[in-house]
Amino acid sequence: MSADAIPRAARRRARMVALQALYENDAVAHAVTAVCRRLAEQNELAGDSLDYAVKLVAAVIRDREAIDNEISSAAPSWPLTQMARVDKNVLRLAICEAFVDNAAVPARVAINEAIELTKTFGGESSTKFVNGVLATLADRRPGRPGTLP
Repeated sequence: MSADAIPRAARRRARMVALQALYENDAVAHAVTAVCRRLAEQNELAGDSLDYAVKLVAAVIRDREAIDNEISSAAPSWPLTQMARVDKNVLRLAICEAFVDNAAVPARVAINEAIELTKTFGGESSTKFVNGVLATLADRRPGRPGTLP
């Protein structure tokens, strides 16, 4: 399923559900697929949008180690254990969309969507922090990014 086949607003809602599922998984280690489906039901997300949210969550979980290494390299002063859960999981989602699985979403779109998520769920400094980390990673990959090293 291509991200392009899903309307923009539905993709944004899918990202919100994916973020909440990843956050809950970080906080209390609940099974992310079940959490994702529960959150999707609460947010009236179904069909391709639900599939997209589940796919995002599964990709982040599958590639979490490589994604976290990328975050650590772009923000060496901020250990993942000290990073706000929202910020960390917004970064994971954006990196997954922009730099993993053949980069289904252009980096600039993933960065913009990450900023929107931080405006909704993050703290006062989240937007600047997330934007800075993602801009650093995007600068390291001129042109169309491929997969994480």
